[in-house]
Amino acid sequence: MATDLETREVSVSSAAATANPAPLGLAGFALTTFVLSCFNAGFINGDLVGVVLPLALFYGGLAQLLAGMWEFKKANTFGALAFSTYGAFWMSFAGYAYFIAPKLPVATAYQATGLYLLAWTIITAILFVATFGLNSHLKSLFGALLLTFILLTVGAFGQSSSMTAIGGYLGILTALIAWYGVLAHVANSTMGRTVFPI
Repeated sequence: MATDLETREVSVSSAAATANPAPLGLAGFALTTFVLSCFNAGFINGDLVGVVLPLALFYGGLAQLLAGMWEFKKANTFGALAFSTYGAFWMSFAGYAYFIAPKLPVATAYQATGLYLLAWTIITAILFVATFGLNSHLKSLFGALLLTFILLTVGAFGQSSSMTAIGGYLGILTALIAWYGVLAHVANSTMGRTVFPI
């Protein structure tokens, strides 16, 4: 009986000591968003598939998806949905860019890309509205991300490289905001006090 009680106490203690998965999710999102946005902004004109896709699969995709699963365990509904959703976004982006987009008819491929981006704009708008009850960092992050998706969607449907480039600049801003969140979560946790407010 005493052993069962001790086991339960250790189990509760271990659960309470679970690390915060948010920095991992934010870091995977930030780095992958930054790299893709450098291409969208026109800073780099190299092999997008070779550079972005491995990040999209493993850091933006898998690592973020895992962070989302751990947020479920911590009973954080918003974090679970957001990290799982954008982890899946990056995985689907890798699949779309590598397997689907090259096989689409050149004349109408922009419509498929536009529709893909529009769908992600809608889910981002839903999550942005949900941040109204959360901290200012998340409001800023999802506000910037929503504007990024809107511009990329308009750029795709309108076949406008200038709108895509502006979306790239906003994507870089979005990544910087996410990286600030990584810094704040990790520094505040390791220092035991609020050094970087969120």
